[in-house]
Amino acid sequence: MAREASAGARDRSPAPGPPSAPPGARRLAAGGWRLAASGAGIMARGPAGAAAVLGPLLWGCALALQGGMLYPRESPSRERKELDGLWSFRADFSDNRRQGFEQQWYRTPLREWVNGVHVAEHEGGHLPFEADVSKLVQSGPLSSCRITIAINNTLTPHTLPPGTILYQKDTSKYPKGYFVQNTHFDFFNYAGLHRPVLLYTTPTIYIDDITITTGMDQNTGLVNYKVFVQGSEHFQLEVRLLDEEGKVVAQGTGDQGQLQVPSAYLWWPYLMHEHPAYLYSLEVRLTAQTEAGPVSDFYALPVGIRTVAVTENQFLINGKPFYFHGVNKHEDADIRGKGFDWPLLVKDFNLLRWLGANSFRTSHYPYAEEVMQLCDRYGIVVIDESPGVGIVLTQSYSNVSLQHHLEVMEELVRRDKNHPAVVMWSVANEPASYLKPAGYYFKTLIAHTKDLDPSRPVTFVTNSNYEADLGAPYVDVICVNSYYSWYHDYGHMEVIQLQLATQFEKWYRTYQKPIIQSEYGAETIAGFHQDPPLMFSEEYQKGLLEQYHLVLDQKRKEYVVGELIWNFADFMTDQSPQRAMGNKKGIFTRQRQPKGAAFLLRERYWKLANETRYHGSAVKSQCVGNSPFTF
Repeated sequence: MAREASAGARDRSPAPGPPSAPPGARRLAAGGWRLAASGAGIMARGPAGAAAVLGPLLWGCALALQGGMLYPRESPSRERKELDGLWSFRADFSDNRRQGFEQQWYRTPLREWVNGVHVAEHEGGHLPFEADVSKLVQSGPLSSCRITIAINNTLTPHTLPPGTILYQKDTSKYPKGYFVQNTHFDFFNYAGLHRPVLLYTTPTIYIDDITITTGMDQNTGLVNYKVFVQGSEHFQLEVRLLDEEGKVVAQGTGDQGQLQVPSAYLWWPYLMHEHPAYLYSLEVRLTAQTEAGPVSDFYALPVGIRTVAVTENQFLINGKPFYFHGVNKHEDADIRGKGFDWPLLVKDFNLLRWLGANSFRTSHYPYAEEVMQLCDRYGIVVIDESPGVGIVLTQSYSNVSLQHHLEVMEELVRRDKNHPAVVMWSVANEPASYLKPAGYYFKTLIAHTKDLDPSRPVTFVTNSNYEADLGAPYVDVICVNSYYSWYHDYGHMEVIQLQLATQFEKWYRTYQKPIIQSEYGAETIAGFHQDPPLMFSEEYQKGLLEQYHLVLDQKRKEYVVGELIWNFADFMTDQSPQRAMGNKKGIFTRQRQPKGAAFLLRERYWKLANETRYHGSAVKSQCVGNSPFTF
């Protein structure tokens, strides 16, 4: 467990000073250096937001966060330096090392220092934050810069995800002061920096944020843009939209407007169209005059033109019915744990495309920004989920918890709002939504998310009874998790069809909203075989999936709009008698080797793809390697 400040564990990194810039860029970079850290896994206090610029919360209405969070990119006016590598780690073994828990340091945010100067703090994991460190970075060929980040993954009833600290007071069984972290979710609570730490420059007057929404007027694509600038109120903006061949197809001026693209290419999901995932490039160029001379900035943003809509029984992308046939995932693998790894990511996308999956949910937290970029590029549709998992205690529905949850949704929308792959927000997974405070909590949270982004539907994933769920009235799509013949009726797969059909019919009769089977599956240990099928055998997993598919094939003709298997791959959890070295519900092992169910699901997903595809002939299996990765 990583803890805060001097009484806890500290991550340190010796980093060189800023790289020398070409003559023009050196002057343009006078705005200085910014330190950007991405989400740091499942932790209560991790690099994940822009605490240095947080304003007071505007309860349930407008965006409270000040400043944008554009992904740091190289450009003629910007430099970017990755601080990847081995960071020094210091654990504290002093006599007062428990001081942090005794003084409840876990109630304070993550802290960050540059050359010994405190520059930022933030509460929450998984989402990026940054701080302006221009005055602290030393220049010169022999200079260095030390960055220190104190990380605490302790979970409390008011963090996301929530948790509790249990002190064991029986000294005949436990040492004095012994405690454990209790959680209410089924994946491992990793600590540490799991995603890139970046150092990048901006000019003194710079493009701080861009918001894009898109639409269609017959064959004309509409790209609505709004650009936010920091550093001055006096500037000029030129905006151009380029197609994939680099041809300018529309242009405008000013900080907001609408670009019209005749005969636009739409962003289609993978397998839904013969030319999926078409991306334009929105180029924004800023110029301004200062006492020191002219200043310019340039930023290019990938843009996909597409629409999303929901009816009482359909989910529409570009006006066409879309059926989610995909997976739930985790950022998890052996050896690297939760750490970001490009080869692993490419492997996973190859497997998704081999499988014929067109979608996944970011269960149960926001994934790395690079994952979202690949989804945009390859047409993998995303249900983007907050870290609101394990909300089962009454105290986790308090105003303190709600305020933090609202802020997290603001950070998530701010980061992912421009990704065409993101078609729906999920504010939580399997909360105790039958508790009395849950109604107000989710009504407020969902309304706030819709205020932040009116262009996308909002949901949360439930496993509550349809009659008792107090949050379901406020969602746009019903997402239901169920594990028939796994967590009950052990071994009796013959009851699945009746129970699943009853589930769908009762939910739809009550709410008249489209339904996604957002989780289903069975634990399987690769290589275990039994006939007749027994639990934990590959035959049982396949048999259970087949029973679900029989009902899904009936109900998708009516109001079921998706199915997401649990899980894409096996993953690590806390130790318990119910978990044999982690959760084994994956259709792939933790090392990404297929179980029998992977082939069953592949056959089904390619069949579904050919039934629901628009334009042209039948599709064939592809791999990411067919197209180069370019960013």
